[in-house]
Amino acid sequence: MVVLDATIVNIALPHIQDALNFSTTDLTWVVSAYTLTFGGLLLLGGRAGDILGRRRVFTAGILLFTFASLLGGLAQEPWQLLAARVLQGVGGAIASPTSLALITTTFPEGPERNRAFGVFAAVSAGGGAIGLLAGGMLTEWLDWRWVLFVNVPIGVLIAVLTPLYISESERHTGRFDIAGALTSTAGMASLVYGFIRAADEGWRDGLTIGSFAAAVVLLLSFAFIETRAKEPITPLRMFADRNRSGTYVIMLSLAAAMFGMFFYIVLFVQNVLDYTPIEAGLAFLPVTVVIALGAGLSQRFLPVLGPKPFMLVGSALAVIGLFWQTLISSDSTYAGGVLGPMLVFGFGMGLNFVTLTITAVSGVAQHEAGAASGLLNATQQVGGSLGLSILTTVFGSASKDEAEKQLPHFMADGTAEQKAEFAKTHQLPAPWGHEVLTQGISTGFVAAAAMAVLALATAWLVIRVRKSDLEALAGTAGPGLG
Repeated sequence: MVVLDATIVNIALPHIQDALNFSTTDLTWVVSAYTLTFGGLLLLGGRAGDILGRRRVFTAGILLFTFASLLGGLAQEPWQLLAARVLQGVGGAIASPTSLALITTTFPEGPERNRAFGVFAAVSAGGGAIGLLAGGMLTEWLDWRWVLFVNVPIGVLIAVLTPLYISESERHTGRFDIAGALTSTAGMASLVYGFIRAADEGWRDGLTIGSFAAAVVLLLSFAFIETRAKEPITPLRMFADRNRSGTYVIMLSLAAAMFGMFFYIVLFVQNVLDYTPIEAGLAFLPVTVVIALGAGLSQRFLPVLGPKPFMLVGSALAVIGLFWQTLISSDSTYAGGVLGPMLVFGFGMGLNFVTLTITAVSGVAQHEAGAASGLLNATQQVGGSLGLSILTTVFGSASKDEAEKQLPHFMADGTAEQKAEFAKTHQLPAPWGHEVLTQGISTGFVAAAAMAVLALATAWLVIRVRKSDLEALAGTAGPGLG
């Protein structure tokens, strides 16, 4: 449900932009408002499940997510939709940590757990595919609001069926690290806001500078709190193992590139290629297929080859796909400029997803499995928000420069009606607007490719595989990657 919600909203972004008068840069908050709160509070949600009972917390999170979806569908102003997306993120953070923790504690390390994570990755890819199609159909046949309303009956059904299929877990004593959760989430939100603000107002703007300053203060406070807390939300000992630390860096970097890529390709296929929402959903389906193929391949051969080859090849494919996408232009076709790069990138991500998840939790004591897997998930969400904001900054700067170049051509060749519309909206119409959008997107993909290069360098220089690691993955030894 959480994966479906991310993709189902993505397809509707151009229609949300038109309906609520979002700018292209501000539109990124529809994604970031959700992912930041989801990622920032994910570990707190996992801790709540341990202390209060996982079934009880899961149900509460689902109901909050459902209520927020209803509010989002009813939104009439941008701030109302963003507030609802924040609430959705909170609900998701409360409900979702249970899944990976249950897999880790239910299946022993080795082939059984590898298969379980393979199924989990396949279900995630399937949820993404369903979201793409459902988002396209709901947006085109009904209205963009139904991409949020559709969560309401699903959420109610889950809440009703949960007591029938999920047993309540044993409750543990513990403390909530509220200060750590709030300072980390607020710090990342300030950092993301700073990048997005810079895209519109420049680096010398007072609020831009203030946002970055606040981010530094809040994130330093978070680090200080975590070193002093008796039960920190982010156990710093998780970073003691170089393989696990490298895994977090790779996930952060690849998620940063992935979120930005999908956001801007959705805008390209609908605004430049003039695809309908359903056509846009179908356009992304091949990517979910190759992600599932890559996940299945890595799950099967991981015990034989170990994690490093999959991280290297997967990250290298991500770099190739993203550099390929920097060639996108207003003349690009779907087959020539979109599909090929996305397939290469998607297969690389598929190779990495299962590999990174298994490496992050391998060798971790069962009582810390939730923290290890939750931290990886949080890294993915926060990395996605940060990456999207960085790409938005690059996009904003490049598109402004291109708009200045295209404006004289528009004034010379545009019709009177087009000029009257431009005076109202300050948005260049096609074909000049297409040039502005694609120039911003292609330049933004340079930054995305650089993020993937960081992931590749980390896989090459940081990840080390020992014989005991392979034995653990094959189920013939004890903890390996810890």
